[in-house]
Amino acid sequence: MYHHALSSRRCMLSVSLRRPTRRRAGGVFIGFMDHLSFPCLTVRKSIHDNAAMAARIVIERLEFYGHCGVTEEERRKAQLIAVDLELDATIESAAFSDRLDETIDYARVAERLVALGTSLDCNLLETLAEQLVGVMFAEFPVERVRMWIRKLHAPLAMVAGSVGVRFERTRATHHTYNTDPSPAPFLIQQLTRLPKGRVLDVAAGRGRHALHLLSHGMQVEALDRDTEALAMLEAAAQARHLPGLATRVLDLEQNPDRPPSLGEECYDAIVVFFYLHRPLFPALMEALKPNGMLLYETFTIDNYFRQQHPRRWEFCLAHNELLRLTTPLRVLHYDEGEHDGGHGSGPSYTARLVAQKAGPETPP
Repeated sequence: MYHHALSSRRCMLSVSLRRPTRRRAGGVFIGFMDHLSFPCLTVRKSIHDNAAMAARIVIERLEFYGHCGVTEEERRKAQLIAVDLELDATIESAAFSDRLDETIDYARVAERLVALGTSLDCNLLETLAEQLVGVMFAEFPVERVRMWIRKLHAPLAMVAGSVGVRFERTRATHHTYNTDPSPAPFLIQQLTRLPKGRVLDVAAGRGRHALHLLSHGMQVEALDRDTEALAMLEAAAQARHLPGLATRVLDLEQNPDRPPSLGEECYDAIVVFFYLHRPLFPALMEALKPNGMLLYETFTIDNYFRQQHPRRWEFCLAHNELLRLTTPLRVLHYDEGEHDGGHGSGPSYTARLVAQKAGPETPP
């Protein structure tokens, strides 16, 4: 049994509008992009535009033992692998709030990469890197990843140093390479609102949202009528070593006039994406615990007329209809318009809602 090694490094915080001159080996570097990589402050921009500064988090020399090699003999023995990461994200609010949930938790990033890296068996470093960067886009709100991954002790007599690959990938580019859909951006944006507890994913399908929630330590019950899709979700969760998943095969529309009960005050949060069955809303609200959260996004009628999808207009929400269907809940966020649904097929016209059930901790 091999044990991974995480280097113990000091954390460095740098806030500067100039390019850093030199970075010390090891550690975590957090800085703001300079004028060469991000628009500088000008009088032509409004205060709102100038305030949106993107940050770059750098994790240097993350180390673990992994199985990677072209020959079976090379893969049999774990090798020491190092990963350097640069993650671009818009996280400037954390500089003012001092809240961890408003930035990227680099400790969580390190834990996920090590857990995945030590579990895989790959022929090529390129393959290992592809798996690692996929986790970055699937589970963290990053817009660009730069990675240097290398074997520190390559099994080559003529190489005194390391061997590896460097590459750069944006979220948009990643979608063109990745056939496994990422979670909807709305879920990533609103994740910090959801309580850590038991979550119901309605019409989960193959589980792109369930997997994201599991990766953040939540207990997820995935509900769908497609047995094969849920089996694929279970296999994906097992392959990624994500505990806490339960699946349930249920046809919510078997009796259109009387949808099945989802339980009473069972869930800390319920998420519904791109599924609409209007008679189900009372059951959704009943299943929420007091102070529980409902996160909902699906197509509006604008998408039907502009993009001819879904195939029937009844599957789309009228303007402000989602607000009416969830009247008993306290609305924390609502908007309608053109949004990226994370499918990789372009934006759609959707309504998006975060709402909370009343409870003892609900603000007046």
